[in-house]
Amino acid sequence: MPSTVVHVGLAALIGIALLGDKFDTKAILIVLTATAIIDLDTLVGIYFPGTHRAAFHNIWVILIPALVLLWDTRLREESYILTRWGAYGYRVYWVTLVTALFAHILLDAFYNGVNLFWPLYDRFFDLSGKFIISDQRGIVQTFIELESGDDGTEIAESTTRGTTEDTHYHTGFDPGPDAPEDVERQFPIASSGELFIVALSGYLALAIRLVQERR
Repeated sequence: MPSTVVHVGLAALIGIALLGDKFDTKAILIVLTATAIIDLDTLVGIYFPGTHRAAFHNIWVILIPALVLLWDTRLREESYILTRWGAYGYRVYWVTLVTALFAHILLDAFYNGVNLFWPLYDRFFDLSGKFIISDQRGIVQTFIELESGDDGTEIAESTTRGTTEDTHYHTGFDPGPDAPEDVERQFPIASSGELFIVALSGYLALAIRLVQERR
């Protein structure tokens, strides 16, 4: 699964792409911290089993702040965000939400799954799959697989992998309730070459951005 190191690296790439020269030291700290902090539900899961990839890896941690931003800047007579931080603060706010969504929550959803609608709907969605064009089958995607049942077409079990009651993601902090005392605790940096390249690209781009800012 993607590590926090990978999430932050990808967040750096998205931040640079969307903020450009506005991606200064302050914006960097805000965007990267917000992206990384989602993984704190790893620790929450130790005390509340099953909530890793649920407590903070859900759509509400993005949707609720997004609605607050919309209300503040579009519906209020005087926007608190625009008054205090101006267009810069508004831009950093929405870029932070976009980055946290794509660089963390959705990336994890496509690597072993997240509990996307928890706590309103307790179900982990595993979107691991592929997207190909076949000369025999045409366009094929296996991210969301469907199957026919008595109640019609529904999402297959290969996509919905379980609930907080029966699903556990092993980490170095929380190897699981049945793990032996001498279990090896691993803290991954990159679980694949592709993720390593993504992270490396992000940190190199971030380093260049910081050098440019100081000039």
